Amino acid sequence: MVNRKELNPESSPEAAYGARVRRLREKRGWSQEELAGRVGYSSQHVSAVETARKPPTLPFSRKADLAFSATGTTASFEREWREMRHGVLLEGFPEYVGYESRAVEIRLFQIGLIPGLLQTPEYARALADGDVWRGSITPEQADERVAFLAGRQAALAGPRPPMVLVVMDESCLHHAVGGPEVMAAQLQRLVEVASLPNWLLQVSPFEIGARRSFNLPVNLLTLADRSVVAYAESQAQGHVERETASVAPLLTAYHQLQAEALSQAESVGVINQLRKGTP
Repeated sequence: MVNRKELNPESSPEAAYGARVRRLREKRGWSQEELAGRVGYSSQHVSAVETARKPPTLPFSRKADLAFSATGTTASFEREWREMRHGVLLEGFPEYVGYESRAVEIRLFQIGLIPGLLQTPEYARALADGDVWRGSITPEQADERVAFLAGRQAALAGPRPPMVLVVMDESCLHHAVGGPEVMAAQLQRLVEVASLPNWLLQVSPFEIGARRSFNLPVNLLTLADRSVVAYAESQAQGHVERETASVAPLLTAYHQLQAEALSQAESVGVINQLRKGTP
């Protein structure tokens, strides 16, 4: 075929996406013009996606799924787009973030690290750089991860922000990330957030021992219709749970955890003591 550009699917996720569009199109005997008519884009746009000159979008991916009868399947283009867009995130987490943006109440429990919604940019960058040093993500993916977190934080600054209730295991305050200056600023950030009317910040002290309700981080979202969505993750993946029978016990356990944790005033006192000891 004249002027046919050979593709290297391994060169980038966008190239792999484009190569698959071309492969499925040609398998059906369609020209770029025919596919363009089916997805509602120009043939030039289809060509640019196939050759990775233009990145795919969510609307294009959904139209391609309709054209290739892949909607809702594990091989859907929407799924591939989401993996490209959120490839640095655990499976299930992008779905959770979609609910988070609509929540009227957010309940968080975290072990070891400051919860993402409370992290300073420097703290978040230090964590991402640590993953780059270990080889688990690329520098570009680290940039995406930090930017993604900043977007989540910005979404909470609207005119009607959700109520955010946070219980941090005491280990979050002692796990040094990014050096003394980064930790000092991070602890200062916690104190500032605790003064906001839509935030409740509590520390779960080491002393509660076996009375601590959770051994893994847990997020609980209350939506406008008062339904509750839960999210928990392991080292390898995250999972969103919407069934009331599964979520209700987690909500009860969270309330029990809050009862065992320090009050917000006591928690801020502990944080301030650590700040005084931070150079």
